[in-house]
Amino acid sequence: MEAVSTPYNHAHHRFAVFVACATFFLLIAGALVTSNDAGLSVPDWPTSYGSYYKLPPWTGGIVYEHSHRMIAEFIGTLTIAIAVWTWMSDRRRWMKALALGALGTIIAQGILGGLTVLKFLPPAISSAHAAIGQTFFCIACAIAVFTGRAWVEERPAEEVAGLEFDSHHPRLLTLAFFSIFILYAQLILGAMFRHHGMSWLPHVLNAPLVATIIAWTTIRALTQYPKLDAIRRPAIAMLSLLITQLCLGFLAFMTRVEWGRDAAQPGFPMVISTVTHVVTGALLLASTVILTIQVWRHVPSPAKERTGSAQERASRKPVTA
Repeated sequence: MEAVSTPYNHAHHRFAVFVACATFFLLIAGALVTSNDAGLSVPDWPTSYGSYYKLPPWTGGIVYEHSHRMIAEFIGTLTIAIAVWTWMSDRRRWMKALALGALGTIIAQGILGGLTVLKFLPPAISSAHAAIGQTFFCIACAIAVFTGRAWVEERPAEEVAGLEFDSHHPRLLTLAFFSIFILYAQLILGAMFRHHGMSWLPHVLNAPLVATIIAWTTIRALTQYPKLDAIRRPAIAMLSLLITQLCLGFLAFMTRVEWGRDAAQPGFPMVISTVTHVVTGALLLASTVILTIQVWRHVPSPAKERTGSAQERASRKPVTA
């Protein structure tokens, strides 16, 4: 991955961090739209009440829906800027590809958002819109990591400290990838429930599996590499967010399914608990992606170990005439 290096660009990195933070606010805005049942408050797209630039009547659910659209347009502009900047200043081809991927993802997200309105909130499209939104947030966070000084200037720990390869089964990298997979499954199940595509039961039943896999991954990371900051920090973040998410999930279930099942409109406790549950899930997914990236970079694979051992044996082999 690091065959081509690039100099650290402080301004580029700060802008990438800003894009990731701004995207987090977009997730909050989107969660507020769904939690307040405001998805069709603005019934047309790409216009808002027939206009591209005029502010619609600022009342009721329009406040949530139109604010969400304005923030999304702002994020789209930022994504174009970070993609162009990356292409101009970053020498790494894979970073250029990632920047293009971010641009393509935000375009797909906008189209799916429009289709949710034009098709009157179909659960499948609305759930895809939610999943793609969190995917873009993960990409934005990854760009922030890849442009940071720690990534650009520091060498991987396996080169600096001679870190031994992961001999456990399953490997930590495998657990990290599986954690991403199971979190995506939970994200889709939760989105389908929130968008009235299925009952709450699959989402709730999958939660213990998610908790088990995430706890397994983080405990393995913390016990196996306790002194490696690049792995320890996202692992601690994951474990903390997991505990918070489980508490918020219980609270969201109680306010939405138990206490608020007969409510004519979503109440404040229901909205707050659901929104915080959604955005904490996004932070958990992003932290898991960052941990996976850092494990990929810093922990030698068995293949690397075998290659290194073969080279070492070859160097010690006597040369005969």
